[in-house]
Amino acid sequence: MKLYNSLTKKVEEFVPIEENKVKMYVCGPTVYNYPHIGNARPMVVFDLLKRVFEALGYEVEYVSNFTDVDDKIIKKAIEENTDEKTISERYIKAYNADRLALNVQMPDHTPKVTETMDDIIAFIEELEKQGFAYEVDGDVYFRVNKVAEYGKISGQKIEDLSVGARIDENDKKENPLDFTLWKKTDEGIKWPTKWSEGRPGWHSECVVMINKEFNQSLIDIHGGGMDLKFPHHENERAQNKALFNTDLANYWIHNGMVNIDGSKMSKSVGNVLWAKDFVEEYGSDLVRWLLLSINYRSPLNISDQSIESAAKELQKVRTCVKQVGLKLALNNIENSCYDETSYDAFLDALSDDLNTPNAYKIIFDLIKELNNALRQKEIDYNLLSSKYNSLLKMLEILGIKVNKVNLTNEDKELYSKWEDAKKEKNFDLADTYRKTLQDKGIL
Repeated sequence: MKLYNSLTKKVEEFVPIEENKVKMYVCGPTVYNYPHIGNARPMVVFDLLKRVFEALGYEVEYVSNFTDVDDKIIKKAIEENTDEKTISERYIKAYNADRLALNVQMPDHTPKVTETMDDIIAFIEELEKQGFAYEVDGDVYFRVNKVAEYGKISGQKIEDLSVGARIDENDKKENPLDFTLWKKTDEGIKWPTKWSEGRPGWHSECVVMINKEFNQSLIDIHGGGMDLKFPHHENERAQNKALFNTDLANYWIHNGMVNIDGSKMSKSVGNVLWAKDFVEEYGSDLVRWLLLSINYRSPLNISDQSIESAAKELQKVRTCVKQVGLKLALNNIENSCYDETSYDAFLDALSDDLNTPNAYKIIFDLIKELNNALRQKEIDYNLLSSKYNSLLKMLEILGIKVNKVNLTNEDKELYSKWEDAKKEKNFDLADTYRKTLQDKGIL
């Protein structure tokens, strides 16, 4: 398995910390609204990565959190005259519903910030004790200049960073680059500490949950969107480097962003595409197929053209699966053998930094072979069956659901009558049989 590592800026051979095991953490959502299609991309990308590892024989432990403490959650709770838990639980439920709708396998653990608070506070206290953090008027900040190689993930240098849009100017800080670990607050949910009543900064939460859930300070893979490289992932790594002198993860994997008709999604522009609406309109298979249609690290543009292209490709796949499945079912061919050559080529493509475009090409090459096999006067059913089973295995790894053709004796008899009616040129009767077969979903 080869993966592009944002930490080293190159594609590397994956070497697990523990043989045949993968420990993977992916930053989850801040739950103050419904997931949009941009949130769906990491869901699907890292679900595919997990499936590929498992197909290669690895045991994967997959953790993805919920940030249920945030200013946006508090603001929404105030607007709705309710509490933060009501808001966060509503959108956690929505997020999980969208995850399942997209045929995404649930993570092994989904920790919440509110359930990890004692550990977060203890972590910040230890940073302060070792001189990596300092308190001012109830707020606690991290000393960025005490950590070597700050900026390694995002490719930025401390000397080049300046106070700007993503770094708040704050006279209390020793250095404008120092980031908040603990925030004193009078509004919304808060916890008591020796510094103040408040809540944690966003960047400490994932570090603590990783250490707690995996019971170690270094894991194999840390994933998330490109927008998390800086400052979030950079600040996560800095804190872990400070206390444990590790990079937190050996491989930092980032998926590209999603644009709508060439523009970044924005509420002000009015082009936010909610995942649940997109799935409801086009179906989970098409959405997954579209989200995986280009390299995961590249920006994905969703447009009428890209949707139409994905729909046509997926229809080719479904048509082939149905036609071959029908032919095999009518001839009572059922076995588990598969064409290792095509399947191994498919896995090799995905093992090359999740090269889904090449994997799709292998699928369409296989479809051509299957369609050609169907056209032969004397069909080689062993060949047909093995290539068909390979296609099914490929689609399963991609998370694309297909309905295998299952025929009853009555169905087979009806199909035989349809064939006889066509041969006898009794087209009215043939049309009647065909409609019945179509209504049953056989044709």
